[in-house]
Formats: sequence, C-alpha cells, structure tokens
Amino acid sequence: MIYIAPSLLAADFANLQSEIKQMADAGANYLHLDVMDGAFVPNISFGAPVIAALRPHSNLIFDVHLMINEPIRYIDDFVKAGADIITVHLEACQDLDATIEKIKRREMRCGVAISPATPVEKLLPYLPKIDMALIMTVVPGFGGQALIPETLEKVRTVRRYAKNMGIALDVQVDGGIKTENVHLVAEAGANIIVAGSSIFGAKKPREVITNMRKIAKEYLEQEK
Repeated sequence: MIYIAPSLLAADFANLQSEIKQMADAGANYLHLDVMDGAFVPNISFGAPVIAALRPHSNLIFDVHLMINEPIRYIDDFVKAGADIITVHLEACQDLDATIEKIKRREMRCGVAISPATPVEKLLPYLPKIDMALIMTVVPGFGGQALIPETLEKVRTVRRYAKNMGIALDVQVDGGIKTENVHLVAEAGANIIVAGSSIFGAKKPREVITNMRKIAKEYLEQEK
C-alpha cells in the first residue's frame, strides 16, 4: 500500500494546527516530523514539545524522523509526545542495536534511515529488526532540494533484500519528491512517500496527494 507523508518542515509554522488539519483533509496518511539538532545536521527545527502540542489536534500517524546525535537519549520524550513511528539515523547512533531495542520496548514502530553518502550494505543487517527503512534521497538538513538519482539504487537494493528474506518492511523515501518524479521512487520499491514543499506549497494539496498516490501505486504494482 502507498502512504503519503507530508513533511511539516515545509508548513507555515505560524499556523501549524490549521496546516496539519489541511493535510488530513487532503488525504494524507502520515505527518512526517523532522527533528533536527543543529549537530547531526546543520539546521535546527523543533522538538518533543511542539509534537506534543500538535498531537491532540490530529489523528494522522506521527512519523517522527530524528536527525539528532545519539537519539537513544530522547526516545522516551518522543514516545510521551505522541510519536507513532520513530526513525533514527544509522550514522548518528553509537549503538544502533540498543537504540532499536529501546524503541521496540516502548512498543513503537521503528525505522532506520541512511543518508546519501552511506553505503546501503550497512543498513541491510538491521532490516529484520525494524519496521521501516528510510532512504534519504537528498542530503538531510534542509527542505527544497532536488532528488539525488543515485539513491534510487539503494531503494531497489533494500526492497529486493527484504523480499528475498521474506521481511515485511516499509520502505520510505524523503527528499525532492514531487508528482513529476514520484514514479521513480515507487518503481524502485518505495511505498511511503515523504514530500514537503510539493504538498504544503500547492494550491490544491488534495489533488497533489491524490495524484502522487495514484502514480506511485501504479508503478509499485509494476515493480511487484
């Protein structure tokens, strides 16, 4: 199944409550929440208090993407804030197994992300332990970047590995995705599509989400 996850990073921060309601009304499945610490990535966004403030105003799945060093320190904070999925970066964890275990102990869905510079082979051993693999299709830290075509092969590798191993795995992509190129990531095997400015910046976000889901579904089914 295809899931569309608008990235809050592209929203109007002065009107977050109305922005997330608009995404739900437009047919989004998830709300992608990029937490940046200014250390792992060269930008600072928001933290657990903002997520906790938004949680009562939305029934969307809160897909929390922790772009922070040693996220194991803050898992409990994001669980309490209302996360449904917590994704950490392989590159940011000294002990990734312990971080995954802590997320799982909190009965959270767990994702692991890799940046474009990280070889996909480093991610493969962790796939049986997690619920979602996130392949960054841009360098993490800022919105509005163009998709890096070379990252698509990582998506293919992860999807192929999961299929061969009989692993039920969601494959998420994040960065530079819009209606015009969503077929590329779906054809590669991604089923959770994160998009920021292409949805939040649209005059008709429902139309964008509907078209993205339709195109991605067609290409994902072809891939199968």
